[in-house]
Amino acid sequence: MRTLNLSCKFMTLALASSMFMMTSCDKEEDGATDNGGKTELENGATIPSNITADLKLSKGNIYKLSGGTHVKEGATLFIEEGVTIEAQYDETPDYILIEQGAKIDAQGTAQNPIVMTSNNKKTGAWGGIHICGKAHTNIQAKTGKSEIGNATYGGDIEDDNSGIMRYIRLEYTGFALDAEHEANGVTFYGVGNGTTVEYLQAYKGKDDGFEWFGGSVNVRNLVATSCGDDSFDWTEGWNGKAQFLVAYQEASESCDCLMECDSNGDNNSLEPIAHPTISNITLIGNNNAEKNNGLRLREGTEVTLYNAIITGKENALRVESEGTIDALQNGKSILEYVSISGVVKSEDASKYSNDSFIANGNNLSEQSFNFTDKFVGTTPDGTDASQKDSFFQKAEYRGAVSSENNWTMGWTL
Repeated sequence: MRTLNLSCKFMTLALASSMFMMTSCDKEEDGATDNGGKTELENGATIPSNITADLKLSKGNIYKLSGGTHVKEGATLFIEEGVTIEAQYDETPDYILIEQGAKIDAQGTAQNPIVMTSNNKKTGAWGGIHICGKAHTNIQAKTGKSEIGNATYGGDIEDDNSGIMRYIRLEYTGFALDAEHEANGVTFYGVGNGTTVEYLQAYKGKDDGFEWFGGSVNVRNLVATSCGDDSFDWTEGWNGKAQFLVAYQEASESCDCLMECDSNGDNNSLEPIAHPTISNITLIGNNNAEKNNGLRLREGTEVTLYNAIITGKENALRVESEGTIDALQNGKSILEYVSISGVVKSEDASKYSNDSFIANGNNLSEQSFNFTDKFVGTTPDGTDASQKDSFFQKAEYRGAVSSENNWTMGWTL
């Protein structure tokens, strides 16, 4: 990870007394007003770089993002429905970072989503959202620093609450920090399961759509569309729950894994081992001949997965590394009601193979699928994951988006 020292573009006016300050900022606030204990920015204002008390972005307004914005401990960034945040593309990354002890309360609607975009409508134009929580990570030091913004994450508060994110579309993220580091659409760093995350789309980002570095956060209804690296990516021991995930890669885009899944790449045995529980996913690749992995389980990760459709990659399901394969063999990891195109690609077929995959009678390989509107379509032969865990909604089918309930309509691209 690289530490960045970012200079802000605007300096605040000196204030005589800090007791009346609602935010502390290194960028000038354009027309900020006090509204019920929150600072409310006027339409067209630039979001401050450091938010130390509650700040509100009001319904339907357009705001500018210029450089990094850090929400500090004790403060909440409120974003109302219909707000558009437009990053101002230049040589420095624009991003929003929720630090430990801070919160984001961003609640759009299906009819009026929150849109986070850039004035440069190209992949890699800005740095996305980064949330740093106090839940676990399995790195040796137990805490880490975010790849962008250099903020601390990690701890032992599994129900840590970093706020609410609902009905948000993030467009053209993936700003390149250097040759090896690009920013994701949303990055979850040690985020706890007191946080609410549902109905988010990462649209044409240059790096991953959504990535988890440890944590226990649960998520629902996520869409990753034509993200340049992995659509979904987890590492450092993420063990949350997820339902209704879609990855779709356009044929014209160069995209990597649909889902890349690690526990800890430096030491596969570090605990807690990554083990999310996931139901109802649709992963559709673009048949790229070189980037040919769909669901890639490796580096010691474990997983419980129900009701999945995976297609559009030569290796729709690929399993690697001793710990990951052992967990599939001994039943720590569970794959049930999973349908894939092609056959399982295994690093050790003597322990886990395509025959192992289909042995329980619920998993299917070498399947073909029909979708409408790119990714709408399910098969009826699934299981009710709500009977296994109360987090899950009843959805007795394989796949994420049924024709009877297209939850992506109205707010996604």
